[in-house]
Amino acid sequence: MESLTQDAVLLLDPVKTGSNYKPAVRDRGLAIVSVYTVEPTELRGRWPSHADGDDATLYASEAADVLAQLADLPYRIRGVVPAMESAVQLAEQVAEQLGLPGNGTRLARARRNKAEMRRVTQAAGVRVPEFHLVHSLDEVPAAAEKTGFPAILKPTTGAGSHGVTLLPDVEAARNLEDQERRDLFGWEVSEWLVEQYVRGREIAVNCFSFGGRHRVVDMWEYRRPDDADYDLPYWGSVQLDRDDSDWQPVADFVAAVLDSLDIRSGPSHTEVKCSADGIYLIETGARLPGGPITDQWTQNSDIRPFHDALDFYLDDGSEPRLLRTAPTFHAVCGASAICNEERPGTLVAIHGLDTIEALPGVDKLLVTYQPGDHVPVTRSTKTIPLGVWVSGATRNDVIRTLGEIRDIAVIELAGQES
Repeated sequence: MESLTQDAVLLLDPVKTGSNYKPAVRDRGLAIVSVYTVEPTELRGRWPSHADGDDATLYASEAADVLAQLADLPYRIRGVVPAMESAVQLAEQVAEQLGLPGNGTRLARARRNKAEMRRVTQAAGVRVPEFHLVHSLDEVPAAAEKTGFPAILKPTTGAGSHGVTLLPDVEAARNLEDQERRDLFGWEVSEWLVEQYVRGREIAVNCFSFGGRHRVVDMWEYRRPDDADYDLPYWGSVQLDRDDSDWQPVADFVAAVLDSLDIRSGPSHTEVKCSADGIYLIETGARLPGGPITDQWTQNSDIRPFHDALDFYLDDGSEPRLLRTAPTFHAVCGASAICNEERPGTLVAIHGLDTIEALPGVDKLLVTYQPGDHVPVTRSTKTIPLGVWVSGATRNDVIRTLGEIRDIAVIELAGQES
């Protein structure tokens, strides 16, 4: 075996937004050892260049396998980073075995599996939707009847709304032929939650924690165009003002959630609903938020999300910058998701892109499909045809720009009029 020659960071599933950890690690003068847990076909299909920038590339989904492969490499691991939701539990297992910073393994499963998350947080006094765990889609109608309609069906280890389905009535609960059988990361789903649909304002809360202290960086409100029930929250989102009446109650609620899940260190992204009878936990992830948020932090604040997050994973013992000093935002941030809500088809064009790009406050366009591609009905972050990152001087400015984008953008599929 070679002697240990270089300090490195272990990145778990650094794909999609998480790939931005790679340059942050490199800027620290550390080597990059990456572990990929995503199902192999899914990994090769969606991210064929996933290993670019790695000094060492491993494929494993069990801690023992990761540790065995690390033992043969000439690196001393300084930190273990879950670069995507799929790796949250595994990262804790590996970090604990290596004696590195993390939140421990006692509640690691509850920080990844939504059924266990519900049980643990509810036992700690956190309000959660009424829920039932099922291991077959055949069990969904009976579970939904117990929960009451409308209900929500979701895989326990999913992400990005993939496989999340609104069940407005018993007929929908019985008609699940098109239900996703694999999660966002390509693995077969073996259990689902059937839970109460909570009506109310949906807010995403981004925190950084250190030594059990929590700093709220910002909150984003998911804004739908009407009061209709939904299973896909990604339509338009905008940062919440700190003087909003829901800010402090939500901040206090999320602190209790993080404490109940032993999230004492590192970034977290928690989604809640503010209902007439109180605040409900929808889910929390012990990792950085996804694309629009980290991109908008980089462009419109002094946060360097991936560089700053590394401070919480490395074993140098110093208090991270984001706990010492509150971040400064230079603009209010938002994002628009232009979805295909009608029917699947072949893309002719997404009209209005040049006009949208020229709008004041538009920071970035993310186009997923090109003419000739098959465009499915949007059911998750994986199938959003157009994302637009937005900023403005005020929250109202951002909301106005989001409305203009929606008025301009048109997805033309074969057989439709533009």
